[in-house]
Amino acid sequence: MIAIGCDHGGYELKEKVSAHLKKQGYEVKDVGCYSKDSVDYPAMGHAVGQAVAAGECEKGIVICTTGIGISISANKIKGVRCALCGDSFSAKMTRLHNDANVLAMGAGIVGENLAMEIVDVFLSTAFSGEERHQRRIDLIENI
Repeated sequence: MIAIGCDHGGYELKEKVSAHLKKQGYEVKDVGCYSKDSVDYPAMGHAVGQAVAAGECEKGIVICTTGIGISISANKIKGVRCALCGDSFSAKMTRLHNDANVLAMGAGIVGENLAMEIVDVFLSTAFSGEERHQRRIDLIENI
């Protein structure tokens, strides 16, 4: 299951990403928001992070206008490694090297086509499992 959340600035892209995921056969847990009405992004970043950290969802996706604020919020949850990606190479590398479990995107930064490519790469790339990368992740987790 993939947790997904956004603020009002990411609402339209979240709806498109959610439909894209469902079309590919993923089960989606939508934690909001549910309209373009103004909301505070920390609540949705926190909710997605909690779902992933608790093991309720395998991965998460958070979206706001820039992706910055909501990624900071998600990263406050212990066990979450949220990566802000604006291109598919970053999405690939953060999975390979950082074992990121939450993807953040900025709806005002990436268009719909690029967003779907980023999502697909993020979800289809496995962690490399290399010792040097695991060691670094362990160091991050122990901070």
